Amino acid sequence: MLKMNLRLLAFFLLLLVNKTIYAQQTGKDKLVNVFLGSSGDHGQMSPAASYPFSALSIAPQTYPMTHTGYEHLAKEVFGFTHNRFEGVGCQGSGGIILVKPFLGAENDELPLVKASETAAPGYYDIAFTNGIKAGFVVNKQTAMHDYIMPAGKKGFSIDLGHTFNNALVDESHTIDGNVIKGWVAAKTTCHAGTYRIYYQLSFNQSVKWKDLGEHRLVAVPADDATAVQLRVDISAVSTEYAVKASKKKLSFEEAKKNSAMAWDELLSSVDVKGNAERERLFYSLLYRTIQSPYTISEPDGTYKAINGSTQKSKEMRYNGWAIWDNYKTQLPLLSVLYPKRYGDIVGSIANLYPYGKKDYAGPNEPSNTVRTEHAMVVLYDAMKKGYKIDFPAIKDSVLAEVQRLDFSKPDKSLEASYDLWAVSGMFKLSGDAAMSEKYKTMAMDYKKYWDKDFKDLSKKDVDRMGARSLYQGTIRQYRWAVPFDVKGLVELTGGAQAFTEQLDDFFDNDYFNKANEPDLQTQELYNGSAKPWKYQSLVHKLALDTVIQHYFNDNSRGVGSFIDRIYKNEPKAFVRTMDDDAGAMSGWFVLTAMGIQPACVGTPIYYLNVPLFESVTIKSGAKPLQIKVEHFSDQNVYIEAVSLNGKALDRTWLTHQEILAGGQLVIKAAATADAKFGAGNQWVSDINAAE
Repeated sequence: MLKMNLRLLAFFLLLLVNKTIYAQQTGKDKLVNVFLGSSGDHGQMSPAASYPFSALSIAPQTYPMTHTGYEHLAKEVFGFTHNRFEGVGCQGSGGIILVKPFLGAENDELPLVKASETAAPGYYDIAFTNGIKAGFVVNKQTAMHDYIMPAGKKGFSIDLGHTFNNALVDESHTIDGNVIKGWVAAKTTCHAGTYRIYYQLSFNQSVKWKDLGEHRLVAVPADDATAVQLRVDISAVSTEYAVKASKKKLSFEEAKKNSAMAWDELLSSVDVKGNAERERLFYSLLYRTIQSPYTISEPDGTYKAINGSTQKSKEMRYNGWAIWDNYKTQLPLLSVLYPKRYGDIVGSIANLYPYGKKDYAGPNEPSNTVRTEHAMVVLYDAMKKGYKIDFPAIKDSVLAEVQRLDFSKPDKSLEASYDLWAVSGMFKLSGDAAMSEKYKTMAMDYKKYWDKDFKDLSKKDVDRMGARSLYQGTIRQYRWAVPFDVKGLVELTGGAQAFTEQLDDFFDNDYFNKANEPDLQTQELYNGSAKPWKYQSLVHKLALDTVIQHYFNDNSRGVGSFIDRIYKNEPKAFVRTMDDDAGAMSGWFVLTAMGIQPACVGTPIYYLNVPLFESVTIKSGAKPLQIKVEHFSDQNVYIEAVSLNGKALDRTWLTHQEILAGGQLVIKAAATADAKFGAGNQWVSDINAAE
């Protein structure tokens, strides 16, 4: 009797716990459209089943091939692949371990034909014209395949050598009963380096195996099997860890609920209220900012460093970087919405240095990855925000990277100067004034590079993409790339009036390129001009209104100019050729929608604009920060007044500390600009300013 009562008590406690957990869900994950940017060259994204910050994802491999391996309009499917890096260029990367269900005694090698598909964060479901249905879910480092198939002969083709961009390096596997375990090594994005994933793949029932050679296997279940499940567990460390993970019992429905809850929890870090369609766009784009970098450490802290060595850490370790692309937007956004997790992320960036950090990937990466230029800027920014970065421990490695900085091209010279400025700041924060001054002086040499290549706009090549060996940009676009010293840039252009006129010319004549990162935040420079209010209207236009784009991400200009909204909640989102670049472009919209943009990464200052919602609540700090817009309207794009916790602010910027401290920020919006508001308290970066 006592045992019965204890069991009943335990049962009701479990019900209470589950009820409490699910009551806390906000349903933000239900607002996400995972098909945004999944068609054509409009974002390079897919509706893959995935989990926040997990390297594991599952999506169809469609025909014809696209950057992500998936095309929304495609009907033909060659199977389902794992592990893809979303939104990046160079034809994407990933797409390993291809699994294709088929009917009949043998695989006819023909594609399956899609009849319907649905998807949500963490989950993907598809039905084919031959009667096969398949569902997929990812929970952390575990993936579940769920197949419903007609009775009769059937099988599963498994290609362990598949990558959708021909990036296989090698693979090794063993078969034991209904289980395959092993590893796959493949080239990273742009084929710059090599990463390795360890896995165990197991069926939930007995299968017979056929080895077809060339890394290809066929698994044959019983003819009367109509429901077949397949589980894939991965590890960045070893096959043993993947096997260990596979022993944790997990049903398909449990995995689906767990994944939905994880997405909902992270999406709920910010609450926006306003236009319903815009809310869906907001959360669809926020979803894209929390897919990478990838968790690479095991629960016991073991992880693989980028030199291939096995290490252990008390902090969570991450890999899978696109820092050149997203250090201006996605990473600052993570620092605002997920400050605790961000500590582990920047700690992982710092941890690249002791193990041989390169600008691009190396030969022993623990996950797929892209590039890490401007890591120094990110680390300095983290230190200024209060994160503990042991700079003395990595100083020598950082200085070795400084020696490799490239000043041979106009764009590289400005970007390298930004890194030098950050190194100067790190030395200053570490108490070494002499070294700080040394690198500050070196950073100030950007002025001679600017005078040489960017001052004269009368030359014929200033509007040509790739001129003078520029990387995916023009002279007009790169000449603004001095975020760390806007005051100095104003002087170089001839003073405030000339600076303002040149900015007006840049934007009024559509020289701006929103399809790529080189001039991504150029509109912020208006805050250092004679027309600071123009920033507020410009970011609103870029986020919501029709724009004209003459430049594209494929180094073209003036061929079929783009005239449309950039951010649309549909498969053909973004400007054509515009990659999302691991949340870089999505992150820009999310920040703008909340009413903040980093003024200069490396200084914890955010410029304000009128949010795209009537209210925004950021829940990640000591207490929530509620941002309320008075006189909200899409026509009221200018800031007339600002107050923080009841105190009037005569400025249009906030500090990182003010955001995380929370309270209430009230922004009074207006349809016309007030030239006087905030004019006496503008924040403008100045390399010579005392900090």
